[in-house]
Amino acid sequence: MWKFIVYFEIEIGKLRYANNSNYKNDTMIRKEAYVNSPVMEELKRIILDSEIMNEDDAQWPQPDRVGRQELEIVMGKEHISFTTSKIGSLIDCTQCKYVLLPN
Repeated sequence: MWKFIVYFEIEIGKLRYANNSNYKNDTMIRKEAYVNSPVMEELKRIILDSEIMNEDDAQWPQPDRVGRQELEIVMGKEHISFTTSKIGSLIDCTQCKYVLLPN
């Protein structure tokens, strides 16, 4: 099973990435970074402009045997987490019941 996680803790500038693909029995890849204030402000702007903190993943495809992807965002007192099945291409997104694609 393939697992991919992205975690943003905006107020302190922490970004965390984890990938457990089990490719050739490999171990989980983990990366963590702290970004400077301009990068943090740009991430905050993107998150606020997208209004993703007002969304939910109820209609997204459920994780399955192929894999799962997670996105977690902590911004101030707000905390949101999304989980879906592995997205391999744009067609996986367009075939979903819940589609948010740019105009």
